[in-house]
Amino acid sequence: MSAHAVRRVVVTGVGAISPLGNDRDTVMARLRSCTNAVARIPEWDKYIGLNTRLGAPAAPFELPAHYNRKTTRSMGRVALMATLASERALQQAGLLGDPLLRSGQVGVSYGSSSGSPNATADFGRMLGECNTAGITANTYLKMMSHTAPVNIGVTFGLTGRVITTSSACTSGSQGLGYGFEAVRSGRQIAMLAGGAEELDPTAAAVFDTLFATSTRNDAPQCTPRPFDANRDGLVLGEGACTFVLEELGHARARGADILCEVIGFGTNSDGQHVTQPSAGTMATAMRLALDDAGIAPRDVGYVNAHGTATDHGDIAESQATASVFGEAIPISSLKSYMGHTLGACGALEAWMTIEMLRAGWFAPTLNRDTPDPRCATLDYVRGNGREIATDVVMSNNFAFGGINTSLVFRRWSG
Repeated sequence: MSAHAVRRVVVTGVGAISPLGNDRDTVMARLRSCTNAVARIPEWDKYIGLNTRLGAPAAPFELPAHYNRKTTRSMGRVALMATLASERALQQAGLLGDPLLRSGQVGVSYGSSSGSPNATADFGRMLGECNTAGITANTYLKMMSHTAPVNIGVTFGLTGRVITTSSACTSGSQGLGYGFEAVRSGRQIAMLAGGAEELDPTAAAVFDTLFATSTRNDAPQCTPRPFDANRDGLVLGEGACTFVLEELGHARARGADILCEVIGFGTNSDGQHVTQPSAGTMATAMRLALDDAGIAPRDVGYVNAHGTATDHGDIAESQATASVFGEAIPISSLKSYMGHTLGACGALEAWMTIEMLRAGWFAPTLNRDTPDPRCATLDYVRGNGREIATDVVMSNNFAFGGINTSLVFRRWSG
């Protein structure tokens, strides 16, 4: 086989921190309970002009003892979550501490919308007060957009390629897609891939200015409401998720447990508006992923929607999905459970989609009580979820700037 022959790519480990829990069993139980993780954030009451008070914080997690002052001095919360998720992924894959990590054959493909906002604020104070007090050698390392992949690489001694995917809501899905391409092309044997984001009022303010945040501040269990006529905007969440993407032959040779196979990735851009999505190019991204996987739309048994609970996004996405798959495709949005985790959502939602595939059960969209007639007719999963017999699923994400991604996963049957 040539150095750059097309190879099959499998998932041999996943580590995650999410609002729904930090392991498979906890997350699946939460999904089956049909209750969301949205809460009122009283600490945001002090921000004059901020309308939303809602967020979905990550479930509590403890850092192991080796995450000490020395090893974490260059990490803000987003990098800490990303690094811990990566450690857990490597543990599950059986690669933690393996010499392969330092061989140059393993890289990282990872993103977040930004670094830690607290570090950015330190530089803001410097500009406002004309004083560098509080700025340290690590302030920039916490602020920089590639803080997550760099800290992952340093922590585990990775000497392969680093692909930084700081593209807002598609940071995690592009992280997975470009990591998949790096392994499939033969340029790396394995990649740590995914995305992370920390919950912060500055991000809430971004969407607040666009009138895109939910203000059901006294009824957090009732929002967000993707594809619902009475939705009033999105809710932000946080977390991190890392995949170990590995070349199939290598995974088999070392006897690794295989969670699923990644078979397709499509990405493109609208090229017309920064915040108004285009159904046409969304649909093209899905078709690119299907073509990449070498399958037809009828082969896909479920689509995990981006489903942010914003008017323009929900309508365009539903129309795009219907144009590719027709009205009979089962679809649901996990953001109804954990809000919009921004840079983490592409990886977290892909992981949960894979776990639902493995379980043969798919979660409903919560709070979709009154279907929006402006959204395309699709088979929206409702109620207590649904058992679906399928071997192939798709997970879609769309970001500001008109960046579209689509990932296709296939059940692993050996």
